[in-house]
Amino acid sequence: MNHSKLSVVAHVFTIKSNHGLSEASYDKIIEWVRRILPEGNRLKENLYAAKSMMKPLNLRYQKIDMCPNFCMLYYLENVELTECMTPGHSHYKPRTGKGKTLMAYKKFGYFLITPRLQRLFMSPRTIEHITWYQSHNAVDGVMAHPSDDEAWKYLSSVHCHFLDESKNVRLGLYIDGFNPFGSFTTPYSCWPVILMVYNMPPGMCMRLKFMFLSMIIPGPSSSGQNKDICLRP
Repeated sequence: MNHSKLSVVAHVFTIKSNHGLSEASYDKIIEWVRRILPEGNRLKENLYAAKSMMKPLNLRYQKIDMCPNFCMLYYLENVELTECMTPGHSHYKPRTGKGKTLMAYKKFGYFLITPRLQRLFMSPRTIEHITWYQSHNAVDGVMAHPSDDEAWKYLSSVHCHFLDESKNVRLGLYIDGFNPFGSFTTPYSCWPVILMVYNMPPGMCMRLKFMFLSMIIPGPSSSGQNKDICLRP
């Protein structure tokens, strides 16, 4: 099977992530693979070079500080605050020495959604399906797609301006908690937030590649009723 440079780098990145390989381990494996491949191969020589190749894809993420009690985010106008506005919990951990970098008590990762949606419109294989929800023939009493639901129709009536452009993206949000350590004896709860593109046909909008991990709300305790705080970005 023929592979492009991008597909090889993406596959090796996946292996590194799935098995928790360090940067040094990654570089050693690549060094060995390059030696056994034919001379003149174009495999990137180390992790730094691979990241440089992936950078134009704009797979950026943002680390956002938050109150460990899930009261607020230190975000936008609140980024400079030194303590939470509700219970007065400190933003940063105490410094352990002079010149030490300030460390927040808790932070979470937000994976920017706009660049990922832009890539849908860059691909000729996906752009043709963005307006499917508007052109498909619905059958009375049969719900074959979220656009057949009354909630979808209600939102369309409330936000009429959104219908002016058929390529406007409609997203479904899914959130659920799980124990990342796979042990019920370890009290840890991690909450991923996943977005699904509902513009597309049923056979596409539920595919893994069209489900975007938008953020991970960290534990160890559950955010309870304060999940909306984390969804602000």
